[in-house]
Amino acid sequence: MIDVPAAFANLTYIAGAASAAGVAAWIYPRRERFGRAGGAIAAALLISAIWCVVALSGGGVNIAGAIAFSATYLAWLFATYRLFSIDGRDQSLKPIRSVALVLCFVEALQLALAVAMPSLPLEGESARVVFSLLVLFRLMVAVGALVLVHNLYVGGGASARKLLRWPASALALMWVYDLNFFTIAYLTGGIPETFAALRGLLPLAMAALIAPGAAVTGRALKLAPSRSVAFQSFSLMVIGGYLVAMVGIAQWLAYLGGDFARTIQLAFVVTASVIAVLFLPSAKLRSWLKVTLTKHLFQHRYDYREEWLRFTRTIGRAGEATTPLFERAVHAIADITDSPGGILLVPGENGDLQLAARWNWASLDVPASAMSAEQADFFTREDFIVDLDAMRSGESQARESEFVPEWLTAAERAWAMVPLIHYKRLTGMVVLMRPQYSRQLDWEDFDLLKVAGRQLGSYLAEREGQEALVESRQFDEFNRRIAFVMHDIKNLASQLTLLARNAEKHAENAEFRQDMLVTLRNSAEKLNGLLARLGRYNAGEAVAPGAVEIGELLEQMRSRFAPIHPIELTMKDKIAVHADRHALEQVLAHLIQNAIDATSDDTAVLVNLKRDSAHGVIEIIDSGTGMSPDFVRGGLFKPFVSSKPGGFGIGAFEARELVKAMRGRLEVESREGLGSRFVVLLPLAELSRLYHNQERNSAEAAE
Repeated sequence: MIDVPAAFANLTYIAGAASAAGVAAWIYPRRERFGRAGGAIAAALLISAIWCVVALSGGGVNIAGAIAFSATYLAWLFATYRLFSIDGRDQSLKPIRSVALVLCFVEALQLALAVAMPSLPLEGESARVVFSLLVLFRLMVAVGALVLVHNLYVGGGASARKLLRWPASALALMWVYDLNFFTIAYLTGGIPETFAALRGLLPLAMAALIAPGAAVTGRALKLAPSRSVAFQSFSLMVIGGYLVAMVGIAQWLAYLGGDFARTIQLAFVVTASVIAVLFLPSAKLRSWLKVTLTKHLFQHRYDYREEWLRFTRTIGRAGEATTPLFERAVHAIADITDSPGGILLVPGENGDLQLAARWNWASLDVPASAMSAEQADFFTREDFIVDLDAMRSGESQARESEFVPEWLTAAERAWAMVPLIHYKRLTGMVVLMRPQYSRQLDWEDFDLLKVAGRQLGSYLAEREGQEALVESRQFDEFNRRIAFVMHDIKNLASQLTLLARNAEKHAENAEFRQDMLVTLRNSAEKLNGLLARLGRYNAGEAVAPGAVEIGELLEQMRSRFAPIHPIELTMKDKIAVHADRHALEQVLAHLIQNAIDATSDDTAVLVNLKRDSAHGVIEIIDSGTGMSPDFVRGGLFKPFVSSKPGGFGIGAFEARELVKAMRGRLEVESREGLGSRFVVLLPLAELSRLYHNQERNSAEAAE
C-alpha cells in the first residue's frame, strides 16, 4: 500500500465535507427535479459532510465516527429507495421495500455492535472475530445496496433512466468503493489505511456526479463534441499511439544489445518514419478515419427501426382492453419524445379543431373550440412542428405565435404541437406534454415527428373514410327497414280509415258509435301524420320555413314538460326566426327531454332565449352527468349509436339535420360530472328576404 500523507488525507476530508454540503444546499431548492427523492438526496449529502467533519476531527474510529458512518449508510439507503418513486416502482415492486428494510436492519445491528465494542473485554481471537463480523455486516449492506442500484437503473423506463443515471452512478461508486474497502479489511484483518485516508474523496465524487442531475436540462450535461473536434482528437490519438509504439519497439530492440541490435533499431526507426510520412497525410486515410468515427463514435438520437416498430405496435394494438384509436395515436407520438401525456385535436364541422382524446393529461383545460379555422389553416399550409418553449422565449423565427391559441400558450406543461397532415389536409393536431427531463427539440426530433405525423394522419383519414362508408351502408339498411315499416303503417292506416267509414254507416248504438269513431279517427290521424313525416324525411324533401315566434313556442314547451320536470325559462325579448315550426318543435322537444333524462334530481333545466347580430339563440342547459369529449365527437351525432335500449340512436343526429335544413347550427359543450349545454342558432326572420335573394341568385347562376 502507498502511504498517504496526513495533510493530504485531511485535505480530502475537508474537500469532501465542503463539496457535499455545498451541493446539498444547491440541490434542496431544486429537489423536485428528483421527485420525492430530492429531499432524501440532499439530506444524505449533508450527513456525508457531517461524517467527513467527524472523521477529520479524529472520530473515525470511536463511537461518534461509527454513528456518523452508519447514519450516512442509512441516509443513502433511504435515498436509494426514494429514487424508485420517480416512475412509481416503489409501489409496484414490493420486494424493493423488503430489501431496503433488511439492509437497514443489518446496518442497525452493525451500529449496535460497534457501539458496544468499547465496553466489551475483547482481546486476541475474540477481538478478531468481532472485527470480522463487523466487516461482514458492511459487506452484506454493500452487496445488497449494489443490487438495489442495479435494479433501480436497469428496471427504469427510457425517460426515467435519463434522470436516474447521475444519482445511480454516484451510489454505484460509493458501494463499489466500500465493497473493495471492506473486502480488503476482511482479508487482511485490519482497516486499509490508504483506502481510509482517501475515502474523503468519495463524498466529493458523489456530489460531482449528483449535481448535473439537478441542472436545468440534460442536453448541456452530455459530452457532445463536434465531429470536427472529435476527428482531430482521434487523429492526435492515432499519431500519439503510433509514436509510443515506435518508441517502445525501438527501446525493446535496444535491450537486445550489440551492433546487430543497433542496426535493426536504426532500420526500424527509418522504416517507421517513411511509413508515417507516406500514409499519415493521406487524404484517403483521413477520409477513412472520418467515416469510421461517424459510424462508430457518433449515432443518431433515435434508433429509427425501433421507433417505427414501436409506433406501429401502438397504433395496431387490438383486443378488448385496447384503448381507442385516438388515445393510441397520442400515445404513439408521445413515445417518440418520451412525453408523459398529450391530447389530440381533430377538425369539427366548421373547420375548427376540437378535443378528441386525452392520454395521461386530464388536468389540461381545453375549450370547446380549441383552435379556430383560421389557425388550423395556417398549420395546414405551413406543416411544421411547433416548439412551444422556443416560441414563448422568442427564439423561433416563424410567426406561429400569431396562430397558437392563447390557452395553449398559457399552459406551461404544453411542449410541442405536431400537425397530422394527409394530402394537404389537416386531419388532427397532437399537443405533447413536457417530459420530466425536459430538453430542446432539434432537427432530428422535427424530422421524425413530421414523418410520424404524416403516417398518423393517413391512419386517421382512412378511419374517417371507413366510418363514412359504414354509415352510408347503415343508412341504406335503415331506409330499407323504414320502407317496410311505412308499408305496414300505410296498410294499417287504410284499414282503420275504412273501419271508421263503415262504422258511421252500420253502427246501431249511437253512443258506442260515437266513442268508436273518436277513437278510430284519432288513431287514423296519428298514423297518417307519422306516415307523412316519415315519407317527407325519407324522400329528402326540404321543410317549409317561415317566421316563427320562439318565445311563444318555448312557453308551450315549458307547459308541456312542467308536469314531468321543472323548467326555468329566461327570455329578454321577443324573437322571430326563419324556421319550420313543426321541425323546430321536434328539435326542442328532443333536446329538453334529453336534458331531463340526464338530470337525475329535481334540479331545473335552464332554457335561455337571446339574440346576436344575425341569429336567435336558444340555450338548453342541464347539470346532469355530462358527456366525454370522445362521445360528443364520436357518438352523440352518429346515427345508430344509442345509449338507450332498443333506440335507433338518430335523435341527436335528426335534430342537427333539421336545424341545418333551417340554415341554423346546433352546438354542444359538455363536461363530465358538470352537465351539458346545447345551443340552437337560427337565422332571424327579418333576414329571410336576404336568404331568399341568395338562393335565387345561386339558382340563376347555376342555369
